[in-house]
Amino acid sequence: MESRRRKNEMPEVVIRLGESIRTIIEEKNLKQRNVAYDAGMDVENLRKYIKGTQEMKVSTLLRIAEALKVPVNELLSF
Repeated sequence: MESRRRKNEMPEVVIRLGESIRTIIEEKNLKQRNVAYDAGMDVENLRKYIKGTQEMKVSTLLRIAEALKVPVNELLSF
């Protein structure tokens, strides 16, 4: 039987998604607070997603992709 992951450990996909978001923000020379505003969220929540310490809903992922002006699959291409 597969062992269960501890509750406080984030899945690798959450961490990689955060890295992807950070990379796009840096490549486009954007400010996190502006991306958060455009995505309709608090900058602290965006920072948690970027750090990979908080999972996000699909609807949040869509709003972030829209704020970054990239297709969702670009955020998930890792």
